[in-house]
Parts: sequence; C-alpha cells; structure tokens
Amino acid sequence: MNTGKLVLVSAAGLISGFVNAIAGGLGTVSANVTNSVALWPGYFGNVVALGKSDRPGRAMWPVLLASVLGAAGGCALLLLTPARAFTVAVPFLVLGASALVAAQPRIKRWLGTHSGDRPRQLLAGATVGSIYGGYFGGGLGVILMALLGLTMAAPLRQVNVLKGVVQLLVATVSLVVFAAFGPVHWVAAALVAPLSLLGGVVGGRLATRLREQVLRTCVVAFGLVVGAWLAVRAFG
Repeated sequence: MNTGKLVLVSAAGLISGFVNAIAGGLGTVSANVTNSVALWPGYFGNVVALGKSDRPGRAMWPVLLASVLGAAGGCALLLLTPARAFTVAVPFLVLGASALVAAQPRIKRWLGTHSGDRPRQLLAGATVGSIYGGYFGGGLGVILMALLGLTMAAPLRQVNVLKGVVQLLVATVSLVVFAAFGPVHWVAAALVAPLSLLGGVVGGRLATRLREQVLRTCVVAFGLVVGAWLAVRAFG
C-alpha cells in the first residue's frame, strides 16, 4: 500500500468529520439529522463501488430487513427523546468499537467463530448497530465492523461489504424519516453531499483492494480519530 492510497483512505474519513463539523454549529438534533442526510450519497457511492459480485445474497436478507427496522427505531428515538445523554455516550461507544475491531481476531478464536456463523448474534448485531445509526450516525461504520465481524465466519473484506450495504439502508431510512419529520439544515447538507459521494466511491474501491491487516488498521485508526473528535465535541 503506497502513500497515495493511504492519503485517499484518510481523506474519506476527513470528509465525514467535515460533515460533522458543519453540523456542529446547529442544535444537537438538527446537527444529527443534517449529518445523516448529507452522508447518504457517500454510502450510496460506497455500495456502487463494491460491484454486484460482492454484494450480499439472499441469505443476508433477514439481516438487511433487521437493519431497516432498527434504523427506523433509531430515528424515532432521536426525534422523540433528548439527545444530550447519548451525545455524551457516543465517544465511548465509538472508541470501544474500535478496540473490538482491533481485537477481533483474538476474540473470534476465543469464541470459536472460525468454525461457523452465528446467525442470531449477527441479526442482533445488525439491529443494534442500525438503531445506533438511526439515532446518531457518527462512527457507524466502525461500530458495524465490530458487531458484524464478531458474528460472521468470513474474511474482513466480506464483512466490509455487508457493512457498506447496511450503512446504505440505515442512511436511506434516515433520509426518508428526517426529510419528512426532522429539522434538516438543507443548505449545509447540499454543500457536503457531493464530497460525501466522492469519499464513498474512493473508499469503497480502495477497501476491496487492501490486505486484511491493512484494512483493519485503517478502520481502527479512523475509529480512534472519530471517537476523539466526538469527545471534544461532547465535553469541550
């Protein structure tokens, strides 16, 4: 992996932070919904970049349905409850998820997941991750990588593919719900959406070409950066 590829992967993460920075000037709920709407093109571009042959088959349809339902529940929680408590908890959730991704190989050996999938735990993980994504999307990719990776007997690349599709479903549900019922700052969303699309396409293509250890390192590094940034935002 050369320096140019590493810079491109880092840039994709910086674009997500850029979205959050713009949304940070708004009220908490407005910031969350604007961020969710603006990131949709990036998630779409990521899935398009993966290609048809890499996308999940029918065996994963229950997981995808659970993701849709979970995202709808998360959106409802955001719009109907105070967001301050969760805003404080988010940095710890993201940092914890990053630690899970880093320790995933050892944990999978300890659990014995290399011998087969854990479909019930996979379904539960997708649901929990999607609720989180509908409620507060910051670091959603890192959390999904942790939850899905610990319940699938598959290489990290395949986990990354499923993560991308789940992210798109969560983002689509969030877009529809927030456009109808949420206080979206449409000017901010429109400014950032094209950059999000570019980052999604670039990140998706690079992720299919990286070795597993390199991809894992990039995911963990991204999670640590996002967790630290969210902590500053919550407690600063």
